Amino acid sequence: MDIGSLKPAGAAPADGEIIVSATTASFAKDVLDASRKALVLVDFWAPWCGPCKQLTPILEKVVRSYAGKVRLVKINIDEHPAIAGQLRVQSVPTVYAFRDGRPLDGFMGAQPESAIRQIIDRLLGPDAGGSEADDIEAVLASGDDALEAGDLPGAAEVYAAILEVDQQNARALLGLTKVYLASADLRRAEATLELVPPDKRKASGYDSVKASLELAKKAGTADNRVELETRLIANPGDHQARFDLAVALAARGEKEQAVDHLLEIMRRERTWKDEAARQQLLQFFDAWGHKDPATNDGRRKLSSLLFR
Repeated sequence: MDIGSLKPAGAAPADGEIIVSATTASFAKDVLDASRKALVLVDFWAPWCGPCKQLTPILEKVVRSYAGKVRLVKINIDEHPAIAGQLRVQSVPTVYAFRDGRPLDGFMGAQPESAIRQIIDRLLGPDAGGSEADDIEAVLASGDDALEAGDLPGAAEVYAAILEVDQQNARALLGLTKVYLASADLRRAEATLELVPPDKRKASGYDSVKASLELAKKAGTADNRVELETRLIANPGDHQARFDLAVALAARGEKEQAVDHLLEIMRRERTWKDEAARQQLLQFFDAWGHKDPATNDGRRKLSSLLFR
């Protein structure tokens, strides 16, 4: 992929802000007003239209890739025929581009992604430009935002696009690893993580992602929390059950409870299995990162226990 055609992608801003379905009543707000802040593509479509089903996903993908510089408004002509009539839409799909409250250009029928990008880049003019480094940074940031928002397919698409340009981009590789971790595909997560060049691992956050992977592998894919909790009810001194429960909880995002269980092991028997509970806590903190509130709270609780 040519970096010149690569634009900021992902879910920043969120889809609900850049991709909307409009009505006749909302047309002024969704199109005319919005076009004063960004280029707006209006997609006239119908449920019975085969080419519409081909074009709309391409439009959505392309619009997302401009990170808010372009918005997409979809109008079902069967439900809202008035606007289509005013704009003399003869067939669907038809797409009009609006800027500053007026239509600038348009096209009819399904178009390839490259053609749509050419139209958008021409209409954006200098706004579409930027250095290669800026483009990559913006794309990566939007991929991170998509991942944080839980949009795993969107994030994966962004990171894959970067890796087409730079196969050794550490941040994209780590991002894709996180996508696989979030989807419980540990095999691909491990394989992707190994692709991070050794000389880029120290400064890229590699250790944190690796700790997350190790945690996920330790927890496994089976959810045995109920079984472990039952064992603890029967025997609160079952440190192994408590330890395994902490790992299972952490792997599923229940961080505070995970920390508390490990601290409880330390309260009861600090040196159990060569301080396994403390070591696991440190792995949690590595996996979550120093900015995570659970890490900061956990470190405070650990210090309080160790130095009381």
